[in-house]
Amino acid sequence: MEAGLGVLRLAPCDFWAMTPRELDAALRGAFGAPGPAMRLGRDQLEALMARFPDRQKE
Repeated sequence: MEAGLGVLRLAPCDFWAMTPRELDAALRGAFGAPGPAMRLGRDQLEALMARFPDRQKE
């Protein structure tokens, strides 16, 4: 909570709506990542796109 509300200055509603991974990404973006960033492979990206499409299929 201290990092999200105090350091990143997130609004409480934004902080509580975040997933732990989103908070981690925000902190890494603000302060840099200590190690290599995790990258998605093509198959992982396609699976996410199928699960969360931008548009509904007509």
